[in-house]
Amino acid sequence: MLHLSLSLYPSGLPIVPVTVSTTTPMVEVRENSDAVLSCDFRTEKEPNPRIEWKKKGTDVSFVYYEGQFRGAFAGRARIKGATVTLQRVTQKDAGEYRCEITAPHDTITLGETNITLTVLVPPHTPTCEIPSSALTGSMVQLRCMEQQSIPPATYSWYKDDKPLTPSRMANATYHLNPFTGILEFKSVARGDTGQYSCLASNKVGQSKMCEAKHMKIEDVNTAGVIAAVVVICLVIAICGFGGYYAHRNGYFSRHKGRSFWIPQCHGVAHISSQNLHRTEDKTNANYNPPPQDPADFKHTQSFML
Repeated sequence: MLHLSLSLYPSGLPIVPVTVSTTTPMVEVRENSDAVLSCDFRTEKEPNPRIEWKKKGTDVSFVYYEGQFRGAFAGRARIKGATVTLQRVTQKDAGEYRCEITAPHDTITLGETNITLTVLVPPHTPTCEIPSSALTGSMVQLRCMEQQSIPPATYSWYKDDKPLTPSRMANATYHLNPFTGILEFKSVARGDTGQYSCLASNKVGQSKMCEAKHMKIEDVNTAGVIAAVVVICLVIAICGFGGYYAHRNGYFSRHKGRSFWIPQCHGVAHISSQNLHRTEDKTNANYNPPPQDPADFKHTQSFML
């Protein structure tokens, strides 16, 4: 990338002011290796231009300023001319850098060029979510995740140490997405029982595989389901019959009093339980008898000649 500005002398002759360029505007290196950020410049007549390196982000920070490396780059970077070498780079070093050359004695005093650094990271061991069991006919998803690799990893699944290929057939029993890491069975069968594992890969380093886990597919216990339904129906029937029997025998009705007949000489007296309670209440000195209903007390006599 070359930034070039032309200007004219009063005589009309063109001049070439300070120019700044790079041979590698895009730099990709593996994590923990060295990154070379090239910066070449040429001045019109300034013998000692000022060299500065900055890193863009939410804020612009100095990398190299006033002849020294700053911040996290102090002690692990070197400069030759205007080209900077960063040692043992990490993901935190990734981003956009700018080389600035200032030549106070030139007609145009400032020139700059930009370089983007990408730090490549090999896959780490992925995290796998594999159910231990499932019922035949159910939908099952197996998940594989790895979020640290750059560029992002792609995924492949293995069953009993044999690769499962992404199927493009409409009637396939499973669907494998190599970018999301999801292995989905539309309707599992007993033949899907086995040891499953997932491999995460990218172009940077060695692929990594999660620990294999066993998934067992079991048939639905039809007899057990039928027995459970029968038991529930019997319980409902017994509860309903018990409620009907209790209602029929008056366990749910309210009784204000009971009446009975007792013999009295040659007649019969009809005494209600309410009258009995009134008799008991009269033992209290402060008792005030309530008004009586003629229907509460009946007395019949018969005479024999």
